[in-house]
This record gives sequence, C-alpha cells and structure tokens, in this order.
Amino acid sequence: MASTADRIKALVSENLEVDGQSVGPVNDLNTSLSDLGVSSVDIVAFGRLVVNEFGISMSAEDCADIPTLADLVKFVDGQSG
Repeated sequence: MASTADRIKALVSENLEVDGQSVGPVNDLNTSLSDLGVSSVDIVAFGRLVVNEFGISMSAEDCADIPTLADLVKFVDGQSG
C-alpha cells in the first residue's frame, strides 16, 4: 500500500486544477495548496476527497487550518492511527 504522502500527492495531481490546467505532480510537501494557486473553495472540496479516500473526519475549518501538504499528511496519519 502506498504511503499517506504518496496517496495525497496522487490526489492532488489527479484532482486539482488551476485555470483549467492540472496542478501536476507535487514534489515538495512543504508547499500549500494556495501557493499552488488552488482556490479556497477547491481546497475544501479537496478536503472532502481526502475524507473519502482515508475514511477520516475533517471539517472545513480543519482544511483551512492545515498550512502545508506535509501538515495534511500528519493530520491524516493522526486520524488514521
């Protein structure tokens, strides 16, 4: 099974777009979705994808409070384990 980080990276590259273009592969987990140009509405929608993918609980406020993808990985691992 792929690591949480790899699964998050895949979700980003497969599901997020900016100006109609895929965000593409993410190599640096210390980046934020907003730094990639993703809108706040799409960040919340991405949070729902993460909830469904990992079977965890995460509110819209949690999404807004998680600054980087690395922090999202930690959050997911904390909820899962």
